[in-house]
Amino acid sequence: MQLLQDPASRNEAFRELLHLYQERLYWQIRNILKNHEDSDDVLQNTFIKIFRNIEKFKGESQLFSWMYRIATNEAITFLNNRSKKLQISSEELQQQIIDNLENDVYFEGNEIQLKLQKAIARLPQKQQQVFNMKYFQELKYKEISDILGTSEGALKASYHHATKKIEEFLKQG
Repeated sequence: MQLLQDPASRNEAFRELLHLYQERLYWQIRNILKNHEDSDDVLQNTFIKIFRNIEKFKGESQLFSWMYRIATNEAITFLNNRSKKLQISSEELQQQIIDNLENDVYFEGNEIQLKLQKAIARLPQKQQQVFNMKYFQELKYKEISDILGTSEGALKASYHHATKKIEEFLKQG
C-alpha cells in the first residue's frame, strides 16, 4: 500500500497489482456480464478507477475486497446503463445476455454449463452475485461479506436460496 500511495513507486506498484489481480477481477466481471468484450472494457474501467482512487483506500477491508467491490459495482453500472440505453428491463437484458451466450465464441461451456448460466440469470441480482462468488470464485463468506457489505448470515441464506432455485430450474429441463 505504501508503494501504491507513493508517487515515486506508484506506477511500478500498480503494474504488480494489475499482474496479481487482473485475471481474478476479469472473471468476477465476466460472471456478471457473460460477454468477453464487455468484460474487458469494464475491467479497464475498473483498473482506471482503482488507480485514480487508491489514495482513498483506508485499509478498513483488504485491498482485494475493495477492488472486487469496485469491479462488481462497475459491472452492475454497465448493465444498468445498457438496459437504460436499450430501454428494456434488467430482466429482459439478462435474457438477451444469455441468448447471446450461445453464440459467444469465447464461451467454452457445454450444454449443461449453458443451462446453469440460464438458471443463474433468472436469479435476483444479489443472489447471482453471491452464487457466482461462492461457486465459481470459491470465495469465503467473510470475503464476500467484505465485498458486498452484507452479513455472512444473509449471504448464506442468499446462497441457499440461489442453489435451490437453480436446482429447480435444472430439474425442469
